[in-house]
Order: sequence, then C-alpha cells, then structure tokens
Amino acid sequence: MHAAPPFHVQQGGYMPPPPIAAPLGFNSREQLQYPSAGPPVGSAGNLQGLVEDFQSLSVGSVPGSLDPGLDVNSLPRPLDGDEEPSSLTEMYPMNCPPRYFRLTTHAIPNSQSLLSRWHLPLGAVVHPLAEAPDGEEVPIVNFGSAGIIRCKRCRTYINPYVTFTDGGRKWRCIICSLLNDVPGDYFSLLDASGRRCDINDRPELLKGSVEFVAPTEYMVRPPMPPLYFFLIDVSINAVKSGMLEIVANAIKSCLDELPGFPRTQIGFITFDSTLHFYNMKSSLTQPQMMVVADLDDIFIPLPDDLLVNLSESRNVVDALLDSLPSMFQDNVNLESAFGPALRAAYMVMSQLGGKLLIFQSTLPSLGIGRLKLRGDDIRVYGTEKEHLLRIPEDPFYKQMAADFTKYQIAVDIFAFSDKYSDIASLGTLAKYTGGQVYHYPAFQGHIHGEKLRYELVRDLTRETAWEAVMRIRCGKGVRFTSYHGHAMLRSTDLMALPAVDCDKGFAVQMALEETLLTTQTIYFQVALLYTSSSGERRIRVLTSAAPVVADLGEMYRQADAGATVCLLSKLAVEKTLSQKLEDARHSVQLRIVKSLREYRNLHAVQHRLVGRLIYPESLKYLALYGLALCKSLPLRGGYADVQLDERCAAGYNMIILPIKGLVKLLYPSLIRVDGSLAKVPNDGDSMKRLPLTVACLDPKGLYIYDDGLKFVLWLGNMLSPDMVVDLLGVDLSSFPDLSRVTIIGRDNEASRKLMRILRKLSESNPSFHQCCHIVRQGEQPRESILLLNNLIEDQNGGVSGYLDWVLHIHRQVQQNV
Repeated sequence: MHAAPPFHVQQGGYMPPPPIAAPLGFNSREQLQYPSAGPPVGSAGNLQGLVEDFQSLSVGSVPGSLDPGLDVNSLPRPLDGDEEPSSLTEMYPMNCPPRYFRLTTHAIPNSQSLLSRWHLPLGAVVHPLAEAPDGEEVPIVNFGSAGIIRCKRCRTYINPYVTFTDGGRKWRCIICSLLNDVPGDYFSLLDASGRRCDINDRPELLKGSVEFVAPTEYMVRPPMPPLYFFLIDVSINAVKSGMLEIVANAIKSCLDELPGFPRTQIGFITFDSTLHFYNMKSSLTQPQMMVVADLDDIFIPLPDDLLVNLSESRNVVDALLDSLPSMFQDNVNLESAFGPALRAAYMVMSQLGGKLLIFQSTLPSLGIGRLKLRGDDIRVYGTEKEHLLRIPEDPFYKQMAADFTKYQIAVDIFAFSDKYSDIASLGTLAKYTGGQVYHYPAFQGHIHGEKLRYELVRDLTRETAWEAVMRIRCGKGVRFTSYHGHAMLRSTDLMALPAVDCDKGFAVQMALEETLLTTQTIYFQVALLYTSSSGERRIRVLTSAAPVVADLGEMYRQADAGATVCLLSKLAVEKTLSQKLEDARHSVQLRIVKSLREYRNLHAVQHRLVGRLIYPESLKYLALYGLALCKSLPLRGGYADVQLDERCAAGYNMIILPIKGLVKLLYPSLIRVDGSLAKVPNDGDSMKRLPLTVACLDPKGLYIYDDGLKFVLWLGNMLSPDMVVDLLGVDLSSFPDLSRVTIIGRDNEASRKLMRILRKLSESNPSFHQCCHIVRQGEQPRESILLLNNLIEDQNGGVSGYLDWVLHIHRQVQQNV
C-alpha cells in the first residue's frame, strides 16, 4: 500500500470518512528536510512525533497506521498551473466556456444558514473578452428585423436554457420566469421533445457564449471611432532615460496595425513645465507646435485640428513621431505640469471619447494636481493611517477619472520615474476608467526598452471594445453585492467601461436575497454592450447555470480554487486601501482557517483524529495560494519590504489579472534546463516544474523562474563554464556584474534551445513582455531580490515557509472544534 501525500484530500465533503494528515507540535526545525521558519508556530511538542505523524495514511488505511519519515516534497503544489473546472460540463453542457465565467463554487447554497458556513468568498470571476483558441470563436448573430429577443420584464437575453411552450409561441425567462411572446419573425415549430425545429441554425440556443449585432436603439450616439490620444512627458528624465525615443518609435511602428482603419483618430500633447499642442491637419507637410505656458487658465488652441483622422494625416503624424526625440533632446526642464496637461487632454477628447495613453517620468510638480513626496515616514506603517499612503491624497485624480468615464475616455498609465511618482494617485485614473497601469521603475532604455516597446504595441493593437457597459444578471434569490476590477459602477449593477480588452478580468461577490431558495438551478448572464473597432454596436452575452445544493460538502466538492483565489486576492488588495497590510494578510488567513475548520466539522468526531488535517481535493492548494498572496508585492511586509510605488502598481495589476495570470503570478514556474540544453536531440523534460524552494536549486544547474511578468535565469556556481560561455558569451570569472549581460541568440545549439524554451514560455502569456534577468548563485543582493525572496515555500522576510504555514493554520483550525 502506497502512502498518500501529507495533505490527505477527498473528492466529496462528507463520505467516506477521510484519510487525514498533518499533525502539529515540534520543537526544532533543524532536522526537517526543508528548514523554514515563520509566524508563530509554537515551540512545544516532539520533533519525532512530527516526523512520524505528518506522514499521511493511504486511502482505505485504518486511522492510526503511519509510515516513518517525512517527505515535505509531497505537499500539494499546483505544478500544472490553473485548471479550469470541468465537473459541470455533463450537467450543463451549454454553459459558456470557463475562460469567460467561473464561479468560486459551482454549487450555490440554498439557504442563508448554509452560506454562513461557507467562509470563502462566494462569487464569480468574469473575463468577457478572453482570447479564444482558433475554431472556438464566439458566434455573431444578427436578428435583423426581428430585433434582439429579450425578456420584457428583466431584460435577460435569449439563451440556450430558455424553454419554449405553447407550440413555440411562448418562451420562459431563466432569470425571472416570465412567459414571453415569441416574435413572428423568430417563430419555429417544436419537435416531439419540445425543442425548436430550427435549433441547429440558432447559435444563441446552442451556445452559452454569443454576440448579438445591436440595432440603433442600443446607441445613444453614432458608434465612436477608435481614438488614441498620447500625453507624453518630455522633461529631462523622459529624454535622458530613452523613454521618449522608444515611445515615439513604438507608436510609429504600429500605426498600420491600429484597429478601426480608416476611421481611427489620433492626437498628441507633450509637456514639461509648459504644454505643447500639435496641429496635424492633413493639409500640412509638418506638424505645428503651439505652446501654452499659463497653467492656471488652460485653453485649447485650434481645437478642431488636434485630433485628426490617421489615414488622412498619416504623413504629418509620421513627421511628428520622427521629430519628437530630436525636438527635446537638449531639454533640461525638470518640472512636470501633469495636472494641467491631463485637463487639456480631457478637453480635447471629451467630444468623442477614446483611449488616453499617458507617459509620465516625473512626480507632478506644477499646477493643479501637483503631488508631494509621501511614504518615507516609517512611523506611519502599522498605524491606522498607513493605508492613506496607498490612496490618492488629492481628490483631483478621482474627479478626473469620473469625468473621463462620463465621456467614454479610458486611461492607461505608463510610469517610468526612478524616484517616487505617486502611483497610488496616478493609477486612480486607470482604475475607474477601464485602463491599466504599467510601471517601469528606474527605467533605462537599453535595459527595459524592449519591454516598453512590446507592451505599448500590444496595448495599441489588441482588439478593444469601446464605450462599453457590463451587467451581470442572476436568478431569483441571489444578488451581487460588490464589483471588483478597473471600472466605475454607474448604478447598483452597471459597470461603465470606456474601453475593455482581452487582458482585463473582473470579479463579483454574491449573497442570497432569500432565506431559502426553492429552485434547483441558478442561472447567470453577463451582457457586455460595446462598440467594435469596425464601428458596429454589439452585445456579448455569456450564460451559465449552476445547481442549488443543500449540502456544504457539495459546495466544497464543486469549489473552483482558481476563481476562489482570484476573488480572494482582489478583496485582499482592496482591503489594503482602507486598512493595514497586516489586517489584509490576517483576513486571508482567517478565511482559510474558518473554511478548513468548517470542513473538518463535516466529519464525525471519531474521524477527526487529533493532529491531522482534513482537506478537500478541490481546495488542496488553498493554503499555499494564501501564503503566496500574503507574500505578494501588494500585501507583503511593510515599509522596508517593497517600494510604495511598486506595491501600488502591483496592486493595480492584481486587480485586473484574469485567473490564469494571477495563479501564475502567485505560484510561478521554476524549471531546470541545463540537462535539456546539453541533450541531443532536444528537450525531454525541460518544462517540468519544480517546487518553489531553494532546496530544488542544484549548484550544478541552470534554472528559469517565470512569474508571467519576468524571467530570472539562475546560474549555479558549479554550472559548466562551457555552458555559461555558450549561453552568455562571457566568462563568469572575469565578468562579476551580470546585470549588464543580456540573453540573445548565439550560434550554438545550447543557446538556440534556451531561446526556444524562453519563447515557448513567453507565448503562453502574451499580455506582458518578460525581461530576462540573469543572476548567479551567491550574487547578493541581486540573488535575493530577483529569486530567493520569491521562493514562497521558504522562510523569507520574516514570513513562514510552506510547511510552517500549514502547521500554523492547522493549529488554528483545531481550536474551538
């Protein structure tokens, strides 16, 4: 009989009695395989008892039979990444694909009392424009003269779960149960089973994801053209770092790929201590620059010529982008009139809306919206005022965000300062407008240029939904209580999204409106109304169903770990905006403890052996994800652990990341590649992921750490010198500073294989460009900053490792049981 992993897990929540594991109580960690200290774990107990008792029982074994030894390697780890749920496919085959919509548990509690025992967030994660694999594109439906078929009472859209009655003349709404008339143009006879005879020609009745072409009544104005407006800092920092030149070249390189040709509009403002407007009307051969120095009374010169049709004014736009770097190459201006420039951009764009891309390299210092240095007072951390550092100090930025949203303007922030630039304030512009924050601390063009170039081009060329609103409907007895993501809530349930794209995710929490649900199924429907880049008004409709259950065990069995940790992460980040970091971390741990305690209580007393952890299969990674979240940039440590701007930027990013990207960020990949590079022919086990612990790092090895945002190439100090030369082109003994070494393809097989591996890893996450940082074993402080501090299973930064975290949680679970 083989021993099971130390976390013993179960498929169901109640039967059979569980094999169980994970005792508490030890005195010394030195004898453990992976030493890792952490939060209070207690010192009482017997190490031998830990070593023996931590080994779990096999399925079917008699409680109490133990195998000697302790294999920490067998702790559960998500080495396969996020796994989309498939358990509901047979029950509800017409649900929209989980890439678009996932519940935190695909079993809805039937009562308030049952919900009160579910201590994890109950809700959903929505990724409305997720990229679909080839052949799985969302079908487009045009109802023509019949008009879009919707419920007259609750406005739910026709979908695969509606039922037809009265010979096909009526259909029943899945949300409010109203019996609606079928329009004559949409009528079809029913077959003997009650299905429409034309169902195979009706994608909206077969698929949970569909896109309707919207008629004119879904428009409050003619569909807007894709509009891109660039607000570019040209102060000395922007010029000297190389930012200005890279931005100008990147914009020019992708003008032919901007969506919406030939309707696309474009415009520019540059700024330092003054504002610079550019007349680019098509009759000119060169752009005309107009300078406004009065920051207190902003006016727009030639308002009709600052936004131009790209195809008509292409030569003038090219000329401007070619000349921008040289125009300001000798600029020594240190100031930033960012607030007045922002106001000017709003005045130019407000007639049409569009996307405002801001490139900022200096703390705003002049005019409205000027900011001051914050966050350097260590005494604030740990107090009730700590969270104030992570929210805007000046209400100007939130008010501007509200104004931008009102006029359908989305804001993307590209921030480059090597000093404090108040990302907390600047990021607010993106947070409420459907935008994004890109942060490049200590930006240097020769190091970070390719990352900036890639991410800017992707931002400009990815398919974008314009002037959008999103509403999520749910069945009777259930309601959504909070919305999370970069959007502004226009009413109690309508999310305003001036722009949205495939890289944006959202989450919602839900509650029960009724004491007891009497239905067997709850239906959900996401509706995203937007304008496509081609100028067509469309409605993307995503429909899903889930069973209503009376059993807490079934809720655990149907739990979705990826969706749960995604919603949990967004809630934790938002808590840091109103409470201390310590409080946010504690809330994560408390939810995990209460959830496992409740799960433990499902089992009869005789099966709750003291010192053993009972854990559901569906949530076997929850403790590890919780630890990773507490060690993540938005939540970890305090004053000295993470720069304030870096923490805020990471928080903004975590709020919008879809599930797969978030799970990868929390538990990155660590793979060993030196064996594969030396093999002939290729590959083998090169992509096998390893646990995130220093114990997996062999001094003779070469490893890639991949968190979806960056690569770290770790070189053991006993790695073959020949391989180092093949890959890096340098001899480590004469080249101590690896921060100046870059990975490029070289003319040898090992280099070609490494580049193929990096390319394959990059293709799995196209949202960001991953710079490759090279670090050698023992090279401090770079090794700790880039890798060791991110090996979340080890003790670091005063926070426990994986084993101690589990033991600490289990001790709390056992209390009050």
